[in-house]
Amino acid sequence: MKNRDHTEEMLAKLFGATSRPRVPTLLSSHLQLTFCQREIMYETGLSLQTAQRELENLIRLRILIKLETEARIYDQVNTISPWFRPLREICDAPQYSTSQFLKYAQIAG
Repeated sequence: MKNRDHTEEMLAKLFGATSRPRVPTLLSSHLQLTFCQREIMYETGLSLQTAQRELENLIRLRILIKLETEARIYDQVNTISPWFRPLREICDAPQYSTSQFLKYAQIAG
């Protein structure tokens, strides 16, 4: 628990907020999947507005790809982005799993 607390604190300092690493952590652990905004909101525990803001930031940096259909907009990790590998290494820290991180982030957030 103490190691997880330290890692969460370090991620919050690095990203500037506890909510910021939640989206890339979720998406980088499911590379082949696409997520709509509501799924991301549910899985990360973020409000819709916060999830949309974080998604737009990641799209502007070309870390995510926006896929539009007639009915919905989906987001997926852009694995050819030069930022993908370093961001994934940071977000998928070996100290704990993605589900543990998301659970802890929801409690702390």
